Amino acid sequence: MDYSRVLKRSVSAALTGAALLCSTAAFAGEVTVWCWDPNFNVAIMKEAAARYTAKHPETTFNIVDFAKTDVEQKLQTGLASGMTDTLPDIVLIEDYGAQKYLQSFPGSFAALTDKIDYSGFAKYKVDLMTLEGQVYGVPFDSGVTGLYYRKDYLEQAGYKAADMENLTWDRFIEIGKDVKAKTGHEMMALDTNDGGLIRIMMQSAGQWYFNADGSLNITGNAALKAALETQARIVKEGVAKPTSGWNDGINALTSGDVASVLMGVWITGTVKSQADQSGKWALTAIPKLSIDGATAASNLGGSSWYVLDASAEKDEAIDFLNEIYAKDLDFYQKILTERGAVGSLLGARTGEAYQKADDFFGGQTVWQNFSDWLVQVPAVNYGIFTNELDTAVTANFPALVKGTSVDDVLKAIESQAAGQIQ
Repeated sequence: MDYSRVLKRSVSAALTGAALLCSTAAFAGEVTVWCWDPNFNVAIMKEAAARYTAKHPETTFNIVDFAKTDVEQKLQTGLASGMTDTLPDIVLIEDYGAQKYLQSFPGSFAALTDKIDYSGFAKYKVDLMTLEGQVYGVPFDSGVTGLYYRKDYLEQAGYKAADMENLTWDRFIEIGKDVKAKTGHEMMALDTNDGGLIRIMMQSAGQWYFNADGSLNITGNAALKAALETQARIVKEGVAKPTSGWNDGINALTSGDVASVLMGVWITGTVKSQADQSGKWALTAIPKLSIDGATAASNLGGSSWYVLDASAEKDEAIDFLNEIYAKDLDFYQKILTERGAVGSLLGARTGEAYQKADDFFGGQTVWQNFSDWLVQVPAVNYGIFTNELDTAVTANFPALVKGTSVDDVLKAIESQAAGQIQ
């Protein structure tokens, strides 16, 4: 017997076994995830975890459900103190706040540029998680916007579906005035203490409160100027029902008080919550501003997943996000069907769930519409002070309604914002 050959085989087998053992051990940890909203983000993450553990039973997940403000506070505290052992492996961050964390805490999040194929995601989502050429997150749900409207109210006022296509904001206001006069219903609800509609209009024209280099973009921002003027017209011409707070606005929608709602795709479930309104709703693209660069696509909200660079389970967490959120097209069909979640992985758009007609909306393929608009959303730099700018905008907006010139209002917004972000 050739004992040397047997010995070589034994050593080789032992080394192979050891390699397999090390590989298994590297992916045998518990991945902790922080997120909010048990019926949406938490439920979807649990579905993703179940799919991953079906193929990787050695991995376990600890999905912690906090309130959104608690996630943000705990993350901020942990990063600021440097006590990374108190932080999760994966955390959900709202897109508006992504740059704030990336720029304020450099090196805290794992760079995933070479780990994920970002060409498969909506560009605007990738851009907002990119800093100095490195991409740090895995895109999740989109806040792509649409205009939902009551067909029955519009028909009472003499309008057909064709009249709601290719709208400008000027035309929307004209129709709104007519609908109010003929049906008694305001065209929409509006809380002027919330900057959401301004942001939707501004991003639809490819602008934000900041330039690409992070500097303020206020007094020379044509899209912001047009958005402020448009919202002021909506208020002054009685097109909107004044509301205060989120619940008041939702009540105006579900009770049938208003004829339309312009919001992110995530509001679809709320629109459909009133079974007796089935067949009375339709969906169309949002109106366009009458300025250069304007589009009929925008975004409101949305969030993405980030891996903490100090995580002991970093490689496992990245592998999980890559396998499920960056590749599993069936996963996106399921979360769309069960949770109404429109993901930002473009390949999912060809799935059956996206092409299914919705009886509530008169047989429209609403998910397909949203997925088509998703790729048209202009990419902008959300910067690190979006919340502060929102405060400045809403604080100075009443002066515009009372007659102050829009240019003076823009100057006041810029002055207040400059003081807040120093």
